[in-house]
Amino acid sequence: MAEFVNVTTKDDIEPGKVNVYEVAGKQIAICNVDGTFYAIDDICTHDGGSLDQGELEGDQIECPRHGALFDVKTGKALTLPAVMPVQSYPVQVDGNDIKVEVDD
Repeated sequence: MAEFVNVTTKDDIEPGKVNVYEVAGKQIAICNVDGTFYAIDDICTHDGGSLDQGELEGDQIECPRHGALFDVKTGKALTLPAVMPVQSYPVQVDGNDIKVEVDD
């Protein structure tokens, strides 16, 4: 059953930055887009590279290995070589706490 898990605080992720946390055994990248937080798997669907090592430009993150772009709001693959989306997760902000909903 899915539930919101307390992961970090708003203070830990500066605007325009990405931090990775282990949540329910998954590596989840939490992205701060102008004060709004989004959570996606930290794995490029093209070749398994770590997305947090790439650049976050607005609501798009670029895989550092081959340049595939993903929408951090939806997980949608925006450019080749990636064609499959990354998993995105609902985020809840409660005061200063950031919570992510993941399936066990």
